Amino acid sequence: MISGLIIGLIARALVPGRQAIGLLRTMLLGIVGSFVGGFAGYLIMGGEPLQASGWIGSIVGAVVLLVLFSRGDRETA
Repeated sequence: MISGLIIGLIARALVPGRQAIGLLRTMLLGIVGSFVGGFAGYLIMGGEPLQASGWIGSIVGAVVLLVLFSRGDRETA
């Protein structure tokens, strides 16, 4: 949970603009981002499709999620 929070905070710092999400959603962003990064690693390298990735893969996955969600928020607003 702490790792998810740290990863989520790093992802939020890397994506420009203001994200209106709290600490719990930031933590969930980091945790889910880890699995997105793990799935991307599975597509590239093979292995298990549902796996957590390392720090860099987790941050990349969280940034991808954050960009996708922020783009969806702008289109609906």
